[in-house]
Amino acid sequence: MAACIFCKIIKGDIPSFKLFESDKVLAFLDIEPLSRGHALVIPKHHGAKLTDIPDDQLSEILPVVKKLASATGAENYNLLQNNGRLAHQVVDHVHFHMIPKPNPEEGMGISWPAQKGDMDKLKQLHEALKSKM
Repeated sequence: MAACIFCKIIKGDIPSFKLFESDKVLAFLDIEPLSRGHALVIPKHHGAKLTDIPDDQLSEILPVVKKLASATGAENYNLLQNNGRLAHQVVDHVHFHMIPKPNPEEGMGISWPAQKGDMDKLKQLHEALKSKM
């Protein structure tokens, strides 16, 4: 995608602080970090949402995130991947954030508005989803 900022970073048209690169994956520091070591791991295959990326292009993502977490020495960290505007995705190229959480003030803050589960509805949902897996 010619207009995609991450595709431009992959091509080298936009500079980045690369941490890891292979045929399938690029990892680099986030230029607007939530904490020291906040990095992005992206597949080189362009796709807006996770379901747009072929499985073989995703195979290195989590191992690279794991290496990043180890390299930062982060004892606590968040792994974030958003899909779509309602889910807070800003760049339409799949990307995973590895965000160290060194203390309560730095890193990612999370609100978790859990809802009380209805066991009958959960059973129906379970059956519907399991049949599609």
